[in-house]
Amino acid sequence: MTKCFPDDLKADVARPTYDRDAVAPGIVHLGVGAFHRAHQAVYCDDVLAGGDLRWGIEGVSLRSPSMRDALAKQDWLYTLCVRSGPGDMPRVIGSLGNVLVAPENPQNVIAALCRPDTRIVSLTVTEKGYCHDPASGDLAEANPEVRHDLENPHAPKTAPGFLVEAIRLRRERGLPMPTILSCDNLPSNGRTAKTILTQFATLRDPDLGAYVENEIHCPSTMVDRIVPATTDIDRDNVEAIVGVRDAWPVMTEPFSQWVIEDDFTCGRPDWDEHGAQFVRDVEPYELMKLRLLNGSHSAIAYLGYLAGFDTVSDAISDPDMATFVRAMMDHEATPTLPPLPEIDLDAYKIALLDRFANPALKHRTWQIAMDGSQKLPQRLLAPIRENLSAGRPFDRAAFAVAGWMRYAAGIDEAGQGIDVRDPLQKVFTRIRQKAGLDPDGLAAEFLQIREVFGDDLPGNERFVRCVREALAALLAHGAAKCVARAASESDTAL
Repeated sequence: MTKCFPDDLKADVARPTYDRDAVAPGIVHLGVGAFHRAHQAVYCDDVLAGGDLRWGIEGVSLRSPSMRDALAKQDWLYTLCVRSGPGDMPRVIGSLGNVLVAPENPQNVIAALCRPDTRIVSLTVTEKGYCHDPASGDLAEANPEVRHDLENPHAPKTAPGFLVEAIRLRRERGLPMPTILSCDNLPSNGRTAKTILTQFATLRDPDLGAYVENEIHCPSTMVDRIVPATTDIDRDNVEAIVGVRDAWPVMTEPFSQWVIEDDFTCGRPDWDEHGAQFVRDVEPYELMKLRLLNGSHSAIAYLGYLAGFDTVSDAISDPDMATFVRAMMDHEATPTLPPLPEIDLDAYKIALLDRFANPALKHRTWQIAMDGSQKLPQRLLAPIRENLSAGRPFDRAAFAVAGWMRYAAGIDEAGQGIDVRDPLQKVFTRIRQKAGLDPDGLAAEFLQIREVFGDDLPGNERFVRCVREALAALLAHGAAKCVARAASESDTAL
């Protein structure tokens, strides 16, 4: 007889002890991916375990039914597997109570968003899910899906489209407005969400736009936990540990951090009793994470992939890569950060390198490299701009940008194709077809992508020269040799 998840779990596996039938779905979450299930859903599970059953989660997939199809057979339960050197620690999470699939029935999603007891709508839709221009932060009005939602407001496809339609209906029905809680890796993610929603609503109806601007609360957050994509090998390992087959467990590291601006309209869970931190201003924490962790991750992803490293732990175990990344943190990211008197930045950076080196995670460089056109403006180009303005070095970050160009061109150092996943992938293909692997041609073409580089950086001679020279070096000598050379040179220049 086939063993059933969760009924046949091994006795020692931690699982929900609260009455899941009594849980109310106070949160609707857009974007039920691995990160959400390893992060916010875990904090909510802790709240429910503490006795406050008002904060269950109804999930929404804006694209694929795969998550719904996997978890529905398990009563929406899944295994969180915390991986570290000593071994894997499993725990079954019960805070997720349902998953709706937006393309199948948009009206069901709108109904969930308009439910009176929906008090928080949270999002992990990735950078591209905001339908914005990463360089400016404004709504990408020409985005075909944005145009669709403006023309078909009652059957939207995008997160902004669903949220604005729900706000309109709740206003019409006299319902209180939920808090819109962004949990994506975006600078000032709450303000970004507010800007996008206001601009989208204004295009629908200026009066609705004014209402969104004045009445909707979108607190910012900083989220941090490394969550690799789940593989079939992970499923096999989890089955061996817990005793049954979990269709979609989630793998993660021991570390977890959540810093939240305390600006909620209809109440909130006591996440702070379970490790989260409520603050007045998230931005210092957010910048620290974006520029030290995420910026380093992107550098490792592109340069490490090109150098032949499959995982982050493989890449950072190379002494030259570790030296390169630490120097970029110290000399190019740290000088751009605001004062953080309560944070020991040196200890934070040491901890980051230790987290990167966790061999149990198997976080693939290829996975981190996805959607680079959406990530670079916040992770690398923003600190480069500040360092340019202040006359400080930015050479290593520019080398990582050149690594992205080399990667996005789609041909690796062995002459094999790269499976580039990015909203601008077709643009990259046209660039490679036009410029080949000529460094001057490639750099010139990539720098014309305004959505990534804006209007200022392509006109900055110092920046252009630095990126062009780095790209030429990568093409001539390969990433491993270039990183080794950078690691051996001075603290301020490559």
